[in-house]
Amino acid sequence: MTVTISAKDVKELRSATGAGMMDCKEALKESGGDVDGALEFLRKKGQKVAAKRADRDTNEGVVVALTSESGDKGIILAVSCETDFVAKNDGFIEFANSIGKLALDSLPETKQDLLALTLDGATVAEKLVEQTGKIGEKMEISDYFLIEGQNLSSYIHSGSKIGVLVSYTGDRNDESAKFFRGLAMHIAAMNPSILRPDEFDAEMVAKETEALQGQINLENEDRKRLGKPLKNVPQFASKSQLTPEVMAQVEEDIKAELTAEGKPEKIWDKIIPGKLERFIADNTLLDQERCLLSQFFALDDSKTVESAIKDFDENAGIVDFKRVSVG
Repeated sequence: MTVTISAKDVKELRSATGAGMMDCKEALKESGGDVDGALEFLRKKGQKVAAKRADRDTNEGVVVALTSESGDKGIILAVSCETDFVAKNDGFIEFANSIGKLALDSLPETKQDLLALTLDGATVAEKLVEQTGKIGEKMEISDYFLIEGQNLSSYIHSGSKIGVLVSYTGDRNDESAKFFRGLAMHIAAMNPSILRPDEFDAEMVAKETEALQGQINLENEDRKRLGKPLKNVPQFASKSQLTPEVMAQVEEDIKAELTAEGKPEKIWDKIIPGKLERFIADNTLLDQERCLLSQFFALDDSKTVESAIKDFDENAGIVDFKRVSVG
């Protein structure tokens, strides 16, 4: 017996699921007009589409960063898809924000915990599969972090492709909120990976130092050929390598240099600090690239981030940060 599928039935199923009109019509036909059967059909279709697209790259999407009203808890996550066209779709953005709100309400510790939470009668993982079936693109939560601390500040860059969540100590007021939002903007732009140099792995630092020296030596070959001044080749790349013994030897070398230049010893105390500062700047290039506190502050590049924070509030400090991006 042929079952007649009315436009009203299709509209109601579409309203309930968000699936496309033709998909809803097909689902109702396959189920003989039974709504529960149609829902099961759409669910299985979503699973099939998800399985077919499992190996696709998800380089587009949106980042959501939210903080609690109390200002001491926050989440940041990225919901990723395959194309920018889908990432800009209002329905996709609304879906991503609904996951963000659920995460802020429930505060799951890990991405797996988030995927197991219930959203509109199904788990988040099931909802992602369902959305994949509707839209026809692979969809996933590519990053998720929970931060709890004394104070939190968040920032979402234009286009929602980059988001930052910062935990900081100090007074909670409008000025602090403004300053640390600026710092979150710096993190979005400069992409530090760690807070302090002592977080680096020693073996990685040694390899990066060798690579940096090789890079500058190559640059100097070109500079020499073009008659340009040569760059200093650093001995080190991170403050984590500048042990007290290393710095003591550097100071001795500076004194020997001043002696050779005939500089009177009575003025050394005015010269040595500047030369030590220059040595540190030349030999911490890895820190300046990847360590937040060692970077020059984007909103005032005459200061490092660490000195900018201390100038703003001697009692303030960064505890943790997370930067999430798509693309």
